[in-house]
Amino acid sequence: MAAIIIDGKTIAQKQRTAAADRTRLLRDRGVHPCLAVVLVGEDPASISYVTAKEKALAEAGMASRDIRLSGDTGEAELLDLITGLNRDNSVHGILVQLPLPRHINENNIIRAIDPGKDVDGFHPVSVGNMVLGQPGFLPCTPRGVLVMLKELAIPTKGAHAVILGRSNIVGKPLANLMIRKDCNATVTLCHTGTRDLAYHCRQADILIAAAGSPGLVTADMVREGAAVIDVGVNRVADPAAKRGYRLCGDVDFAAVSEKAGYITPVPGGVGPMTIAMLLQNVLDSAEGTAGK
Repeated sequence: MAAIIIDGKTIAQKQRTAAADRTRLLRDRGVHPCLAVVLVGEDPASISYVTAKEKALAEAGMASRDIRLSGDTGEAELLDLITGLNRDNSVHGILVQLPLPRHINENNIIRAIDPGKDVDGFHPVSVGNMVLGQPGFLPCTPRGVLVMLKELAIPTKGAHAVILGRSNIVGKPLANLMIRKDCNATVTLCHTGTRDLAYHCRQADILIAAAGSPGLVTADMVREGAAVIDVGVNRVADPAAKRGYRLCGDVDFAAVSEKAGYITPVPGGVGPMTIAMLLQNVLDSAEGTAGK
């Protein structure tokens, strides 16, 4: 029996509609939610991501402050810019698009952002709040995965979740979120040092692939009926494609979809949820400002 395809676009649109409703309420109170988006350099993928984020902000009635800097911008100049944005009460969120040019220390930039405007959820304070279960911004992609599971009523309480990948952006935060009492899952976090990866994957009720390795998860690694969430976005050369490449995930979609109970496609699965959760984080910040 073929898996149920999880339509991330539809779920994300529901979230974006809710974001537009929240925005209208805030604007009625004289607060215009605003995200400052900082892009350093001209990386094509980063430009594409920033453009998509700004489009989503506009559709929700939110403001964006588009700040584009040359690739040779110095770290000190970028830090000065962030200091100014931290002090600007009309800005509710600050997003510095990663990756940054090699001469800029990303950790220094992340730490410079006011935790109250850290809508990416990358600041050490945000990470600490997440681990301790305190209020704070959650990273957008992990938050989106949880919303997706809830929307499909995929049980997490008592479920065994296996996560492939230990990045600070997806793997580690998702593991922390899924062991919270509101999810109550048992989590196995796999990585490049894991022995017999296939064995661990086959134990999963919920298998989340976020390793950045095209086609890593094959059908023989998936338990019958498992929910498979593919976070990977990989560019694979394809001469037949218009751009010379195609996007694929970490999961062999065609084969695994014949065995899994649920599966997300790439593109159109987790990706749209990430932007939708960014909007929610900005609104959380703006509502905090309105409350004060």
